[in-house]
Amino acid sequence: MVPELSVVVPMYNEEEVLPLLVRRLRPVLDGLGVDYEVLAVDDGSTDLTPALLQAHHRQWPALRVIRLRANAGHQAAISAGLASTRGGYVVTLDADLQDPPELIPQMLASARRDRVDVVYGVRTDRSSDTWFKRLSARAFYTLIRLVSQVPAHSDAGDFRLMSRATVDAVNSLPEHNRVLRFIVPALNFPSDTVEYRRDERAAGRSKYPLLKMVKLSLDSLTGFSAAPLRMATLAGFGGGALAMLLLVYIFLSEVQGRTVPGWTSTVAIVAGFGAVQLVCVGILGEYIGRMYAHLQGRPAYFVAYDSLTTSLRDHGPTDTPLPGHPHERPIPPAATSAPPATSAPPAAPAPPAAPAPVGQRRG
Repeated sequence: MVPELSVVVPMYNEEEVLPLLVRRLRPVLDGLGVDYEVLAVDDGSTDLTPALLQAHHRQWPALRVIRLRANAGHQAAISAGLASTRGGYVVTLDADLQDPPELIPQMLASARRDRVDVVYGVRTDRSSDTWFKRLSARAFYTLIRLVSQVPAHSDAGDFRLMSRATVDAVNSLPEHNRVLRFIVPALNFPSDTVEYRRDERAAGRSKYPLLKMVKLSLDSLTGFSAAPLRMATLAGFGGGALAMLLLVYIFLSEVQGRTVPGWTSTVAIVAGFGAVQLVCVGILGEYIGRMYAHLQGRPAYFVAYDSLTTSLRDHGPTDTPLPGHPHERPIPPAATSAPPATSAPPAAPAPPAAPAPVGQRRG
């Protein structure tokens, strides 16, 4: 039976918060009165998360466990879940419970009532975040809107509800380094918002340190705008114009005899232009790197285990069955080889020859 609702929950080393998540999420979904599935995408956890997922799966049949072969990242884990969903509506939800699962019924009701394809969860109170995270996030979203014209909400993360048409559109995109919080708004499908207060992480620690946030920002900027390339071009033209003016000034000063030898200005000029050149080369390198990764065509993730297609009697949470046909077993050679000649039954005796007709001469 195809479920009406799918909930995708990416997780990495969430053994502390996983029981709390199940305790809050299951009553909400059971109270909807619709068929649903929960796709817990284990992004290569190294703690007890896989074992806990299997234990909850035995007690909660609607919980579907998908384990990636290696850690692929938060956005890749969400993409893996989206590619495996079957529901008419799909909700993406982080496992840390900062985004309350109790809003899912309101999101579903809003999508049905207003006939929209996307319902964004918008944070009205981010007091649980640090001032640096709030300030940098607002500045970054403003920059993205200016350079890419993507109507992304400043306080909307990866907590959203999408229709099947939206999910199919996202899955059809050829991008590998997806940033879904900008890809979904870029589709410009009809949308609505649901406001909520962002809570503190229920347990465990954040899986998005500063370096991962910087990488996400670079993927977002280079994936949705060519403005950095134009900035590099403008910086190159500006640097060239300043260099020409400086050459004219030096020439006139030399003619008038007002030149004073010094190394400070020389070092400052060389350092300034060198910095501009390095910035331009770095920006170009980001785009070339994305093109190189796209030409390689390597998948962003590899699914090693899916409880929907793999029997628990045959495979455990860390097993990696062959993709495509995990239940098939090689046929033993004895079953396919021909039986030995000695075991063949004796041939039946030939029937006696019929007597020749009367009057026919033999020999």
